[in-house]
Formats: sequence, structure tokens, C-alpha cells
Amino acid sequence: MTTCSSPSAMKDGMRKTRIDLAAALRLIHLLGLDDGIHNHISIRLPGAHDRFLLNPHGMRFEEVTASNLVTVDVDGKIVDDPLGLGINPFCFTIHSAIHSAREDAICVLHTHAMAGVAISALKEGLLPLTQWSLQFTDRLAYHDYEGAGLNHDERARLVADLGDKSVMLLRNHGMVTCGRSVAEAFKLMHNLERSCRAQLAIKASGAEIILVSQDVASHSARQYAKFYDSIELEGTPDIEWAAFRRMLERTDPGFAR
Repeated sequence: MTTCSSPSAMKDGMRKTRIDLAAALRLIHLLGLDDGIHNHISIRLPGAHDRFLLNPHGMRFEEVTASNLVTVDVDGKIVDDPLGLGINPFCFTIHSAIHSAREDAICVLHTHAMAGVAISALKEGLLPLTQWSLQFTDRLAYHDYEGAGLNHDERARLVADLGDKSVMLLRNHGMVTCGRSVAEAFKLMHNLERSCRAQLAIKASGAEIILVSQDVASHSARQYAKFYDSIELEGTPDIEWAAFRRMLERTDPGFAR
């Protein structure tokens, strides 16, 4: 985890984190991946092991700004709440469990996007059908549905099912992605939902399906992993995230307030 070396750098890092999180929330809405007020994105604050930002309870994603995000500790206790709306503690349970278990899970993104929910309810899960889906070969976890509220026992099972992976289908429920940055968690979710949409469309066509071989699928997944690592570990400019940000700045610039 990157730590800021001076008060000025810390302040800049905090501001960037807030703006990136607000941008991801707005983009999830813009792309039709949100579910009213019921999903969350959380991120660990720079230089803080036990402080997290997430969207306020009861606000739609397109209403969230960089300045009205809520700060909580790992147990969901409110540290700073500009609007006084609090958070949904049941929703943060998934996030806190993953943040606590995974040092690399800087950002945790949970959605109930339509295609992902549909694929999560299919026994076969996600298939190696498209270039989008190949990146998840051997890198996608599954967790069986146990009810709407996560108790502490389920938290342990969820973390165990996730293991060292960064993407999970919650059976009959939705999707979770973990990123070393907001950008990575967002891109993984965007590609996961597109993979699910494509699979549903392919299946609905009724035509003969071509599955990619395991060797090719695994090779493709390694290529994707190397690409993500080049950005998160080696500092390669993330031109895709920059392009998404520019699109948002043109269409919905209020996120940075």
C-alpha cells in the first residue's frame, strides 16, 4: 500500500482518492450497473490501515460527490459523515471482511448488475466465450447464497471462498471486485458485467457455441494480469481510466465537488 510522505502529499492523496471514488460511483450509474441505493464502493484511505470511504446511505450513485463521502473504521463505525446519513452496516459487512483479510484490496466494489446476477444464478457460471471473459479464467471465485444479511460466520466463508482472487460471483446475488486502486476495481467490474451480458446474448442466439480452450484461456488471463500489474505495480499510465474520467467530466462534472 502506498503511503504519502508529507502532509501536503497526504492531502493531495486524500483528495485524489475522494474524486476517484466519486467518479467510479457516477460511472457505475452511467453504465447502468447500479441498483438504486443498495450497492457500495469502499476504498481504504491513503496512509490509513483502518479508515475507509464509501457512499452515504440512501443516496443514489449519481448524487454522490467527493465531499459527501462517509469515512468509517473497519467495523463500520462512523468517523466522518458530512451529510449525517450514515451507512448501511449490512452492506459494509462484505467490504469490511475483504478489506480486513486482504491488504491488496484497497478498493472493494459490489454490484447487483442485471447480467452478473443472471450468470451468478447459473450452475455453469461464467464461461470462456469472449475475450472479455478470458481474463477471469482461473481468477474468478464463487460464494453460495446464505441470505441477505452477512453474519460473522459467513464473513469467514466469503473470505475463504475469495482466497487470493480479485473477482467473485455471489451466487443468486451479484458481483464483487477488488482492486489495488479504484480504477482497477471499476475496470474489472465493467469487464465482468460485459462478459456476463455477452454470454447471455450468445446463449440466447441458439446457435452452436465455440468455447475457447483451457490453454488459450489461461494464456489470455495471464496477458490481462500482466497488463493490470504494469499499471498497479510498475506505474504505467492508466489511459483507460483517464478516458473514462474525461467522459465523466464532459457529461457529469459534479462528481468532483
